[in-house]
Amino acid sequence: SRVPWAEPGGRFTRDFGSECAWLMTVAGQKTVSGFPHIAWRTAGDGAGRIDSSVAEHRPNAERVLDSFHIVSWMTDALDRVGKRLWNQARRDGNTTATEAMRGVEYAVPGNPGDLTERQSTALATLADADPEGRLYRSWQLRELLRTLLRQPVERAEAELKRWIGRASRRRIPEIVEPCGKIRRRRDDILTTIRLGCSNAGIEAFNNKIKVTIRMAYGFRDTDNLIAMIKLRCSGPLIHLPTPIP
Repeated sequence: SRVPWAEPGGRFTRDFGSECAWLMTVAGQKTVSGFPHIAWRTAGDGAGRIDSSVAEHRPNAERVLDSFHIVSWMTDALDRVGKRLWNQARRDGNTTATEAMRGVEYAVPGNPGDLTERQSTALATLADADPEGRLYRSWQLRELLRTLLRQPVERAEAELKRWIGRASRRRIPEIVEPCGKIRRRRDDILTTIRLGCSNAGIEAFNNKIKVTIRMAYGFRDTDNLIAMIKLRCSGPLIHLPTPIP
């Protein structure tokens, strides 16, 4: 895979490439794709180099994914389905559907166990909000995916195969991309389930670095920032000085 904005002889400047690379380390998808006005796919094409590098230097390594990010693929798709249906109902002048869709706007992306009573009521009316059931079926797919990630790998393998088949048959435009991604990463997902690995520790460490970067605004050079990151993330036990009696 190549990164179009970093190819030798490309039309983009070195500064632009450096800016994109930096943004990818400290910001999310919307910021990276929106701020420099490039597609996220363009920015993320470099991720393919990770696979080739790992295969070359660590041929026996097993690639795993984080369960939260796997589910987030469907959560993002679910959000896009809801927005499309709401805009469609508004254009058609369907006030009943528009009001119902507004009620489930915040309930659908959430976890069923974390919803308020009002959100749970809104979710219960989801089928009425979308007579063709597209939003409800998308929500079901997201919850089925979340559930199978907690199953033993032998059962999850069969469930994942059924999930891919069901998602493919739904013919919902927003589901096509995450379904294809899950099909391509099927082996990695099953490895994740088998090993029970999680990126939670790494994500927490990464967030700590991001907070440190925000704290370091105003530093005159990066050496001070790096020193601060090492101090906060290396784990030394630092005590406040106490008065000597």
